[in-house]
Amino acid sequence: MTVDIPFENSYVDLPDAFYSRQPPDPVSTPEVLAMNIALANDLGITGIDNLDALANIFSGNTLANGSVPLAQVYAGHQFGSFNPRLGDGRAILLGEVIDRAGVRQDIMLKGSGRTPYSRGGDGRAWLGPVLREFIISEAMHALGIPTTRALAAVATGDLVYRETPLPGAILTRVAPSHLRVGTFQYFAAQRDYANLERLFEYAVARHYPDAQNPTSFLQKVIERQIALVAQWMGIGFIHGVMNTDNCHIAGITIDYGPCAFMDRYRANQVYSSIDRFGRYAYRAQGNIIIWNMAQLATSLVPLMPNQDDAINAFTTIINAMSDQFNHQWLTVFAAKIGISTPRPDDRKLITDLLALMENQGADFTNTFFALRSGTARDQFLDRDQYDLWHQRWRARVADDPTADTVMARANPWIIPRNHQIEAMINDAVNGDMARFEHLAKGLATPYAFDETYADLSIPPRDDQEIEATFCGT
Repeated sequence: MTVDIPFENSYVDLPDAFYSRQPPDPVSTPEVLAMNIALANDLGITGIDNLDALANIFSGNTLANGSVPLAQVYAGHQFGSFNPRLGDGRAILLGEVIDRAGVRQDIMLKGSGRTPYSRGGDGRAWLGPVLREFIISEAMHALGIPTTRALAAVATGDLVYRETPLPGAILTRVAPSHLRVGTFQYFAAQRDYANLERLFEYAVARHYPDAQNPTSFLQKVIERQIALVAQWMGIGFIHGVMNTDNCHIAGITIDYGPCAFMDRYRANQVYSSIDRFGRYAYRAQGNIIIWNMAQLATSLVPLMPNQDDAINAFTTIINAMSDQFNHQWLTVFAAKIGISTPRPDDRKLITDLLALMENQGADFTNTFFALRSGTARDQFLDRDQYDLWHQRWRARVADDPTADTVMARANPWIIPRNHQIEAMINDAVNGDMARFEHLAKGLATPYAFDETYADLSIPPRDDQEIEATFCGT
């Protein structure tokens, strides 16, 4: 059966300044390693039993009918330093489809070869980061966090050269667009205000059709970003590279490079090997999203009829973000301890628990999950201290019949743990995909306990801890 992807493209209708038309580079011997069949069905893709055809399409060796491949251009602040021209240096947008829910979705290859934006790179990806993103992005989806999705992972049969030769692979990523803060920055920095206006109109039509002007657009983007980052923190997730080119306009998680989930709770935890000063540490994520939104606001100023008034209005909006984020953080963490309608004084109850967890090395995920069963004290060395906190907590939720239900919805029992991801990658490099399949199946239902996947809840031993994660480029 022929593989059919019902492409219905719109980004290619934008001016040439938005992209470079670019076919993927061919690979030697493509092989499908993983295929997200449920997602393929949602996207209306047919012929998914034809693995040879899928391997060729999702490696870039064959273009499906209707595909118009291109690489998008954008700019971005990377660790605070502005680069006026970045772009898809190793990714190709194959095209767009309308999914079963009526949402326009991009289908993009990641690791598909060099583009005009590769900046000297090879444009390729090796197997580890591809499988890592497949597992983590799908786990994030199952956790209820807005995210890009993973449709396919294909081995290329070619080596990728980093510090050592490594097996090459390509990820097929699905997203409601690939519009970033950096996309707006690109045209603003170029002073190409005509195309900045075109971008604004396109983003409004695609993501915020009820936004009436740049001010309401900015407010709506901020609302989604605040909700997203608070959700990240609620599951102990650290993005690792929250550069403006990795900050999606629609408020979804994108670009799973040196990301990680915390095991033991540490407020200042950093995993990214290139984040030497903690710019994107766990606790810094609330502040950095405010900084990123300030860069978006700056890019939108030229679209306003009176720029002085716009600067004043946007400054007020950005300054209000701190209180808005703190409110959303409280909502997320109050739910984790069973409080559906938090009061201001609940913040101290939560922060006291977090401080106790940090001081005693308690596991983030397991501690919150165990609150429901009454076994959370087992996570602590000094259980007397925990018991004192527990008494305060029980007094707070004693008369709330919804507490257990609220906690059940807010606290997963398993997450993609760093050491398990690393073990999966090591096995896959040696041709064993069993651990990948185990992770993929278990993490698909992270809120429903299943003894079959109990091993996925086990924190790392000291010798298994992952100290640093890498972007894979």
